[in-house]
Amino acid sequence: MGAAYFYHLTRRPLVETLTMLLGKAQGAGWRVAVRGTDAAVLAQMDAALWRQGPEDGFLPHGMAGGPHDAAQPILLTTSADIPNGASCVFSIHGAEVSAAEVAALDRVCILFDGEDDIALNKARGQWKALKAAGASAQYWSEESGRWEKKAET
Repeated sequence: MGAAYFYHLTRRPLVETLTMLLGKAQGAGWRVAVRGTDAAVLAQMDAALWRQGPEDGFLPHGMAGGPHDAAQPILLTTSADIPNGASCVFSIHGAEVSAAEVAALDRVCILFDGEDDIALNKARGQWKALKAAGASAQYWSEESGRWEKKAET
């Protein structure tokens, strides 16, 4: 049974935090799906991941909809489908996740902008729904300048 990790971004931009967490997931040997709500925003993420230099570490990835989706270690998608067999899903910009997904996957990471009231309220709603469904969840904040676990269900 997996867990949902909520990451409340207040100091670093989404792409920086996502890159760091993707590197950790890759280090753990996980296949990952990054689920967003807007294909244009995912295309920007794709470009940012390709711009990383060798000193930053390479994150092999692809955009969903290509002929090699199943082979991608990191797949950026707007769909709830996971054609690459990911064991970890990253939800950005309020993309939906379910308690069933949390239970079935190793981890679900929900990243949200703490300066955006809509994103904050969406994440609160997701936390309440997952908690009510009995899913394991952790809330992480970077408020102090480093990531700290603030709550757990």
